[in-house]
Amino acid sequence: QVQLVESGGGLVQPGGSLRLSCAASGSIVSINTMSWYRQAPGKQRELVADITSGGSANYADSVKGRFTISREYAKNTVSLQMNTLKPEDTAVYYCKVICAVVGVGGSPYESQYWGQGTQVTVSS
Repeated sequence: QVQLVESGGGLVQPGGSLRLSCAASGSIVSINTMSWYRQAPGKQRELVADITSGGSANYADSVKGRFTISREYAKNTVSLQMNTLKPEDTAVYYCKVICAVVGVGGSPYESQYWGQGTQVTVSS
């Protein structure tokens, strides 16, 4: 019902920048929180940043001051601007969206959806 398409990952040197984007489409009534998570090899998936429908942003301590999350309401997109990247930022980054969708019979219900993930590698 909801598709998330991520883009923007890649290989970058330490100190460099990348911008990730995630576009949501489908039977969306409204979008609540949009988030970015990441998972490094051998580690649990962790929250990187999220942004509410009202625009309030929250960041993991490890990325505060370096990453900025933003959303474009009209296009149902969320972006993550990553600056001053470090090798420890290397991970697969996932977009997650909590939204209300139209269910069977036309009644809306809230659910969460994940993107397919995009690899970010920070290495010299």
